Amino acid sequence: MCHVIVTCRSMLWTLLSIVVAFAELIAFMSADWLIGKAKPSSSEEVDNRVGGQQEPYRPTLGIYGRCTRISHMQFSRRDTLCGPYAENFSEIASGFWQATAIFLAMGIMILCTVAFVSVFTMCVQSIMKKSIFNVCGLLQGIAGLFLILGLILYPAGWGCQKAISYCGPYASAYKLGDCSLGWAFYTAIGGTVLTFICAVFSAQAEIATSSDKVQEEIEEGKNLICLL
Repeated sequence: MCHVIVTCRSMLWTLLSIVVAFAELIAFMSADWLIGKAKPSSSEEVDNRVGGQQEPYRPTLGIYGRCTRISHMQFSRRDTLCGPYAENFSEIASGFWQATAIFLAMGIMILCTVAFVSVFTMCVQSIMKKSIFNVCGLLQGIAGLFLILGLILYPAGWGCQKAISYCGPYASAYKLGDCSLGWAFYTAIGGTVLTFICAVFSAQAEIATSSDKVQEEIEEGKNLICLL
């Protein structure tokens, strides 16, 4: 018989698992890992004629994507164009970034799997006589290690030609040059920290769903059990 068990700790762990998976996925897909040095508008002369004043823009560069602005001189306006600069894996700008993409992708796949499974932990608390919370916590710990490896390798690729074109000639491994870090990099770091928090908190979720109070509710024949 399926017993739906909902506790504050198990629900919090489930929500955190989903948030972490989405945060890492969005960061990985974003082009806002590096914010390039400011570049003057190519329509500066037109702006001067019409008396306009346009701020220089800062292009952004991700692991496999980029965002830049294209000036339309005849309309004196600029549009932002975002998309992958690499058509396939081998065209990613640096071997270090290729390794980063692999490790991050593996970690994110694990996190997305755990996030999907966590939704069903209200009904299924064990699999093959093992706590599903402990199994998921272990997987989250492994995913966190993959994410750490990816984040450590990522700055080693700042010396590639693609990064230098965005960050200037002084950019090199672990040196940003004229660039600054974008929100995607910080989101990836925050998601990695939360991943390990989820891995630790999964043990609390397991304790909450297997407590004596839960067992008493089951013995009383209740199918829906909600506890604080």
